[in-house]
Amino acid sequence: MLPKRLIATATAFSLGLCGTAAQAGTPPPGAVPGPALWQVADADTTIYLFGTVHALPEGKPWFDGRIERAFAAADEMVTEVDLSDQTSSSAAMQSAALLPEGQSLRDLMTPENRQQFEAALVALGLPVEALDRMEPWMATLTMSLLPLLRQGYQTESGVEMALSSRAGDKRRGALETIAQQIDLFDGMPMDAQLTFLDKTVEAMPEAKASLDAMVAEWLDGDAEGLAALLNSERDDPVLSERLLTQRNAHWAEWIEQRLQQPGTVFVAVGAGHLAGTGSVQDQLSARGLEVERVWQ
Repeated sequence: MLPKRLIATATAFSLGLCGTAAQAGTPPPGAVPGPALWQVADADTTIYLFGTVHALPEGKPWFDGRIERAFAAADEMVTEVDLSDQTSSSAAMQSAALLPEGQSLRDLMTPENRQQFEAALVALGLPVEALDRMEPWMATLTMSLLPLLRQGYQTESGVEMALSSRAGDKRRGALETIAQQIDLFDGMPMDAQLTFLDKTVEAMPEAKASLDAMVAEWLDGDAEGLAALLNSERDDPVLSERLLTQRNAHWAEWIEQRLQQPGTVFVAVGAGHLAGTGSVQDQLSARGLEVERVWQ
C-alpha cells in the first residue's frame, strides 16, 4: 500500500516509543529485549497494541515469542488502513498528488529552498524537474522514502507486510480510509506543505542515521531511549497535532468502543502513534482505561 508506506517512512513520524502515558516500568525477571507490546483489556476482550515500522532492512528480527503469542491469540487484525487494495490506493494517491496543469513545484519555492531542493534531487541521481508535477506533500513523502530505499530499507520487510502474510483467516479491520490518510497531507495549506518539504530536504543527509538509531531502540524495546530520539525530531507542533495527536484520539475512541465486543484484537499501527504526550496510550488513560506493557 504505497500511501501508508510513504507516510510511515517520513523520518520523524516513521517510529515512536511505546508511550510515556502507559509507563514502561522496570522489566520483570525473565523479560527479554524486543519491540514493546501493550494491551488493554476487560472481562471478555483483549486488545493488543503494537507499534510497527513499515520499512525495515531485510532480516531484522522482531517477531519474538511475546508478539507471536499475542498475534496467534487474536481473531482480528486491525491496521491503519485496508492493506488489501494497493492498486486503488496508489491510484487515489497519484490523482490527489498532482498540481494543477501549468503549475510547477519548483516555481512555488523561494530561490534558496529551490536551490537546496534541486541539489537534493541531483544527489539522488534524479533530474531537477523529476518532481515538478507533484504537490509539495507528495514530493515530501517521496524525498523521505527514496534515500532509505536506496540504503537498504524495504517496504516488503516492514512489519505490516509480515503480519499480513501470517494472518491467515483472521478478520481484517482498518482505523482509517485511504481518503482520510491522503487528506492528512493534501488538506494542508500550501505554505505548510512547502515548509514540510523544506524541512525534509534539510534533514535528508541524516535520515538514514536517524532511522537506524530509532530502529535499534525499537528492537531493544527501549521506550526512554526511543522517546529521546523521536522527540528531538518533533519540531513542528502543528504537524504533530495533525498527523499524530488528533488521529490518536480517534483511535482511542475506536478502541474504547471495541472493548464493548468480546474477542481478541491485534492492532498494528505506526510506532509513532504509541509515543509520549498525546499517544494512543495517553488518550486511553484519559478515558480511564488501563494500558499495560506485555513483557513476556
